[in-house]
Amino acid sequence: MASIRALEERCLELSAEGLIAGSVHVCAGQEAIPVGAVDALTETDRVGATYRGHGWALACGTPLTLLLAEICQRSGGVNGGRGGSPYLTASRYRLVGENAIVGAGLPIACGIALSSTARSEGSVVVASVGDGAMNQGATHEGLVFAAAFSLPLIVVCENNGWSEFSPASRQIAADASSLAGAFGIGTETVDGNDVVAVRAAALAAVGRIRDGNGPFLIECKTTRMRGHFEGDPQKYRDATDLEAAGRKDPIERAAEKLRKMGVSEADIAAAADAAARRIDEAVARGRAGTSPIPSEALADVYSRVAEARP
Repeated sequence: MASIRALEERCLELSAEGLIAGSVHVCAGQEAIPVGAVDALTETDRVGATYRGHGWALACGTPLTLLLAEICQRSGGVNGGRGGSPYLTASRYRLVGENAIVGAGLPIACGIALSSTARSEGSVVVASVGDGAMNQGATHEGLVFAAAFSLPLIVVCENNGWSEFSPASRQIAADASSLAGAFGIGTETVDGNDVVAVRAAALAAVGRIRDGNGPFLIECKTTRMRGHFEGDPQKYRDATDLEAAGRKDPIERAAEKLRKMGVSEADIAAAADAAARRIDEAVARGRAGTSPIPSEALADVYSRVAEARP
């Protein structure tokens, strides 16, 4: 979680500097969700994220240098600099991709889960969605499809209470768990700022699915400690709400758990320092990287199998 926070804070600095083009959406306040959820998965499972997916990419094991180079649109990035911050994919490291269209990642995750079932792979697919996606048609179609075919799919709803610039409560009358339950999907609501609680819920959901009990939705009640995107002034947000979000910081809560377990303050600080050093190294390599070569823009668009056909 410290690495994710440090990475994204540096990304905001690089964006302000002009090294990163386009929007950057950070997951500050939500780091416990990808860390807890991915820790319950195996190397053969897959994850699909929203455009706020840096934390999921890092939790899946995407090398920091490749990830930051991609965010900075460098040719040495995990997608050769073509994806950038909101569109990156790291399938080699279990991340099947971010999706910048709200709710659109769920049907894609259903297709991956259906493929796993057809191939008898035994894999579980995790699809991350925000609470704002729960009023989207693609989300509901995905839930219907997943339930009908009993797919090995876990939907993780990162409910931070905000749908871009509007309170989610003004856009939808029911919570994510209620909606999924209406489709016959099992659900659990957890404290999304507690990494231990998220991990426990994910482990239970994975076990249930591997036993053949179909899809499951975990609603993680969480907070958004920063704006919707870099530079968002958040004039729509009351100051007391921002203060409350800061008091629920999942990293500080995890540190407090460690203290109660007997972990020393020095060890906790050392972990944060180590994360910062790794970020510094990745930033240096990112700065030294080159821009993508225009003539290679279509590389990897078509599979080699398709190209080999007459």
